[in-house]
Amino acid sequence: MANFTVIGGGIGGLCTAFALQQRGHDVTLYESAPLYQSLGAGLGVGANALKALDKLGLKEQIMKHSKILHKMIIKSDHGTPITETDSLLVSKRFGTDNVTIHRAALHLVLRDALKPGTIVLNKRCVDFVQDPDGVTVSFEDGETIRSDAVVAADGINSIFRRRLVPDSLPRYAGYTCWRAVVPSSGIAIDDLIATETWGSSGRFGIVPLAGGQIYWFACVKAKARDPRAAQYGVKDLLSIFKDYHKPIPQIIQAAHDESLIHNDILDIKPIPQFAFQRVVLLGDAAHATTPNLGQGAGQAMEDAYVLARCLDTNGDMVTAFKDYESNRLDRTGQIIKMSKQVGQIAQLENKWLIRLRNAVFKLVPPSLSMKRFEFLYDIDWD
Repeated sequence: MANFTVIGGGIGGLCTAFALQQRGHDVTLYESAPLYQSLGAGLGVGANALKALDKLGLKEQIMKHSKILHKMIIKSDHGTPITETDSLLVSKRFGTDNVTIHRAALHLVLRDALKPGTIVLNKRCVDFVQDPDGVTVSFEDGETIRSDAVVAADGINSIFRRRLVPDSLPRYAGYTCWRAVVPSSGIAIDDLIATETWGSSGRFGIVPLAGGQIYWFACVKAKARDPRAAQYGVKDLLSIFKDYHKPIPQIIQAAHDESLIHNDILDIKPIPQFAFQRVVLLGDAAHATTPNLGQGAGQAMEDAYVLARCLDTNGDMVTAFKDYESNRLDRTGQIIKMSKQVGQIAQLENKWLIRLRNAVFKLVPPSLSMKRFEFLYDIDWD
């Protein structure tokens, strides 16, 4: 059994640490944050991600905190359906559900699954050196540690990717996003249906969560790192979406300025390599994608299972890492490209192009839509 260092305590890092511990490896996970905040938003866990979690033995616990979706509808700003997906039909076709979960609840389940003492907080990695026998990692506080290998799950701004693939920089998608979680009490929604509303002022998503909560997000075209957008509050967002269909204005008003989470939407251009001898990139550090397919967290979950499986079937660690790379490069690269395209279509502002887009979407047969789901969900790693 090997000694692993996992850098990054997000979903990918936590899943990987668990998968490695399952197989008897010694794992320490280092997270730069001084503590895990309960603040967060919701996320979708697609059928493919649930399959990976099932393989890892985590699905049952996660389902206790999840909401199963029955339908996903894309609407115009007036509330007219443009296209819809029957999630129950998708679930029947691919053998598992599509669910939503609060990010904080997911983090808690994953952390609780690890052995006590696995996670070390407030440890920011600043450098690393590898040789044929292992990797030495240096932290901001001056400490160094050595292990057989490093799984770099340190996000889109990964120090490891910055060193190993210097020209791979985060790229701005052209729109910025605000997110919040609010109580669903008194708001007229069907809590089995997720919706996105596409209009000329921006895109607005409504996602039901377990426990009587709604996760919502608002995406608007803006300049990168726009200081005005960073200062927007509930009243500003209400002014943008005031003419959108009910209950969007009411949902925005249910939030508080301090509960808003704001960030520019970023991804990275697909890179040609994830495995670098005894260092391997995982999750957003390897293939950060825009959120338009709901696959960011899901691909990190897939990574964790595939990496663990490759270590099972390859006696040599370097070979196992290359096997993981060959299994993940093409799929994650395609998802980055697909998600970017969906975002460009969803964020149209020209009203003539919007009418054309909506008309085309209404003509797309369900069988064609199912093709996309086949690529995302119909996957078997064994």
